[in-house]
Amino acid sequence: MNPLFEAAWELHRFLTDEGIPYVITGGIAVGVWGEPRFTRDLDVTVLVPLGEEERVIEKVLSRFPPRMTDAKEFALKHRVLLVKVRGWEVDISFGLPGYEEGAIRRAVPYDLGEGKAIKICSAEDLIIHKAISGRPRDWEDIEGVLIRQGEKLDIKYVEEWLEKFCQALGRRDFLEAFREALRKAKAIEEG
Repeated sequence: MNPLFEAAWELHRFLTDEGIPYVITGGIAVGVWGEPRFTRDLDVTVLVPLGEEERVIEKVLSRFPPRMTDAKEFALKHRVLLVKVRGWEVDISFGLPGYEEGAIRRAVPYDLGEGKAIKICSAEDLIIHKAISGRPRDWEDIEGVLIRQGEKLDIKYVEEWLEKFCQALGRRDFLEAFREALRKAKAIEEG
């Protein structure tokens, strides 16, 4: 098994044993739904009841080494815990009820082989995560997902959530950029 998948499996086992709902996003999900690319880290969103973050942070840090000396304080302030699993950098984001709760519910199993599977985000939720991040590489990843998944995607779901985020954040840029990426992908498909 590839070393990143071994780290993902170890994290899966830990989170599952602790009863912490999670979904893997980022590079692993991009490789499943879009154009595979090299990734240096593992991105995970967990769902933890409000007020339980400190307890969960301490539990995770008792199992996995932090990537910074003030990891606990950083996580409490920014809702992202930075740890290492089998030498791989892992970003554990603390999701909130609402969208991220649904994304975790919509997670799909990804077979690693040897009877092992992890939970990755749906293609639609990957697009939403990437659109909100909005880095150039994220838009390349989105275009790859749009091209590879095509008609299988629930575009209405993506646009509805992007619209909600636009309203909440007072922005329109990532919804407009998504629609442009969708136009590009359709043009490539048509040929």
